[in-house]
Amino acid sequence: MASRLQQIEGDESVLLRVTHSNLKSFSADVRFSLQMSVESVKEKLWRKCGTSVDSMSLQLYDDANTKFSDLSDNSRPLGFYSPLDGYRLHVIDLDPSSVTSGGWLEDTSLVEKYSISEEEYSKRDGKFP
Repeated sequence: MASRLQQIEGDESVLLRVTHSNLKSFSADVRFSLQMSVESVKEKLWRKCGTSVDSMSLQLYDDANTKFSDLSDNSRPLGFYSPLDGYRLHVIDLDPSSVTSGGWLEDTSLVEKYSISEEEYSKRDGKFP
């Protein structure tokens, strides 16, 4: 019922779960018009996940999580691939130097932490007790 309420008036649309090859914690429900070209879908996803349109490959999975189709033709409308509400659209980032690769957007253990010795800290003014 909620997906019906979010439907775009006068336009056939579909609500898809979006996942990403490099972003393990990224998952979002996104509504797409079935008339959008695959290239337009990629442009919308670029704003959400950071993978450039030229470096993006899309796969469609059905509600049983079985691969249904590769969205390989950028000029085709999304509706050509027959997605249904609840299907999953998986973004594959093909750029090895992408900002999403290596896990550094999600893994805080890869971030260098600031540290200070007790001796240096004791020399500071306005320190906490």
